[in-house]
Amino acid sequence: MARDPSKTEQATPKRINKARGEGNVAKSQEVPKAISILAGLIGLSAWLGYIGNELMNMFRHFLSEAPNYSLNAANIGELGFSLSVALAKMALPVILLVGALVFICIRLQVGKLWTTKVFKPKLSKFNPINGLKRMFISAQTFIRLGKSLLMAIFIGIAPLMALRAEIVVFPTLYYQEPEGIAIYILTLAATMVKYALIPMFIIAMVDLWYTRWDYAQNLKMTKAEIKDERKQMEGDEKIKAKIRQKMMKMSVQRMMQQVPKADVVITNPTHIAVALRYNAMEAPAPIVVAMGADRVAERIKEIARENKVPLRENKPLARALYKQTEVGDMIPAELFQAVAAILAQIWKTKGRGPSGGRPGNR
Repeated sequence: MARDPSKTEQATPKRINKARGEGNVAKSQEVPKAISILAGLIGLSAWLGYIGNELMNMFRHFLSEAPNYSLNAANIGELGFSLSVALAKMALPVILLVGALVFICIRLQVGKLWTTKVFKPKLSKFNPINGLKRMFISAQTFIRLGKSLLMAIFIGIAPLMALRAEIVVFPTLYYQEPEGIAIYILTLAATMVKYALIPMFIIAMVDLWYTRWDYAQNLKMTKAEIKDERKQMEGDEKIKAKIRQKMMKMSVQRMMQQVPKADVVITNPTHIAVALRYNAMEAPAPIVVAMGADRVAERIKEIARENKVPLRENKPLARALYKQTEVGDMIPAELFQAVAAILAQIWKTKGRGPSGGRPGNR
């Protein structure tokens, strides 16, 4: 099936992890085949001496004991069990080696992955029309067919090459002992397997490259999908803006609740307003309880007038406080003198000291 031309972007890590969670991974089927044959050849080469000795001992035992052996139900069961144990000793090491190497091969391709979603039935797979399309129209079908044909051709040619090289030796086998003939046949078989393994590994490496390339192409995303995923991960900008606006509104409301408790509001006069409170029991210096510019400044001044909090116009001081402090901060030391002069004038007018308070506010 043709790929969507709009999918031009490489898959994101989230998309890849989602595909892996569903069991969709890049895995070549040809690499484990080649590895399993190579592992079998190595295992048999290393274990062949033991297998040969065991088989010879087994045949000698049966041939020598056959005349005196009586068959009955108990003997047949015992014979079957002993044969199974002997065959297991001969075959299991080779089988375990093959299984271990194939497992390592698949693990290197896939990585650490465990999911049960691959066992869940999908109704789309039972659609006969889609099945026929995958069998006869899909490009993957022709690629698999091509790989199988190449594999069959090379595996068929490999024994032929080995046999043609050894055909002159066949007549001399007439004079060989059975053991020598067996050794020769096994050696020839190993040679044929080696010849077959070379093209198998070449096909496996090409298949591994193609499988990973095809996997990346199938997971590609459109620009719209990338944008939607980013919105899901980071949040919609409009929603984030609304959240920031709401948080700002709540912060301003909390700040406005502190304005009635202020001792003075320093103004610019029209653009900036900074509300200060000083109580020697709370802090060694005046604290900024509210500040703002433009509309927020107008609201601070409005609340201050409603609650009879003194307003003092001092442009340099208002600007310095606005730039150098935040709500909840003590004023900087270099501004102590200017603020103290304003507070002293207010306290003198009201007839109280810094630790006093207006009725109803302290």
